[in-house]
Amino acid sequence: MSALDGKQLSDRAAAAYLEHLGVDATRGEVDAATLTALGRAHVARVPYENIDIYRGAPPGIEPLACVERVIGGRGGYCFHLNGALITLLEWLQVDATRHVSGVQGGGREAPGLNGNHLGITVRLPDGSEWFVDAGLGDGPVDPIPLVFGAFEQSGFTYELHASTFDPQGWRLEHDPRGAFIGADFGAAPARTEQFLEMHHELSTSPTSGFVRIADVMRRTGSGVEVLRGCMHMTTTSEGTDSVEVDSEADWWGIVIDEFGLRYGDLPAEERTRVWGRVRGAHEAWVAAGGS
Repeated sequence: MSALDGKQLSDRAAAAYLEHLGVDATRGEVDAATLTALGRAHVARVPYENIDIYRGAPPGIEPLACVERVIGGRGGYCFHLNGALITLLEWLQVDATRHVSGVQGGGREAPGLNGNHLGITVRLPDGSEWFVDAGLGDGPVDPIPLVFGAFEQSGFTYELHASTFDPQGWRLEHDPRGAFIGADFGAAPARTEQFLEMHHELSTSPTSGFVRIADVMRRTGSGVEVLRGCMHMTTTSEGTDSVEVDSEADWWGIVIDEFGLRYGDLPAEERTRVWGRVRGAHEAWVAAGGS
């Protein structure tokens, strides 16, 4: 039987989620320290990844299904990760809100509030407000106070200021070494249904980066660890180290053993098919001048 019964997050599922994160949290008693522990554990223990999307089996983004995916040992992208996290926060009786957001990729014009990202804000009993995000891949490792200014975390710098698309919303400027430029967040509360169309496009369109490139990412104590295609990279304040992965066993070993993702249940022939596609894309990238 699933740990998720009925329409609400069950106590059993919430306990399994907290155990997966390694965080002790009590309903109605979440303070800034507990919120930070939850956010930090999430970006370290639940990788940002698109392997199911890449292999043509995109998972849905219904909140309870997102929680079940996390406690089952998989990760996801923003709709899954933040969708699961806010469901846990709501069970913990935290005042949390979803926001329609738009991430600006490298070298691209900011898309505005197009819904390609699900943002979260939290208000705590002490009156503090927080920007919380487990779905930005190499984004902040800790929740950030929802106060305009610059914030340094683990050698990376982030900045919050007003969004040009919504004066009541906000804009996150990423560290220059990040995988994206920044993101804009609308002030109005949002519902999961508002992200369904964009999720379908991002997870099925042949032109989507999530469909074309296999990506796994998590935050570490000192930086970011990434497996993008065949390149295994670690970025810290001192720079980036990268190694090419050239065998199926090593690639899946990194995914399953190093990132802790439970893809070992895939049939051997499916793992071979996915690896063949990853390797083929890498060789095409190298032939086109990649390095």
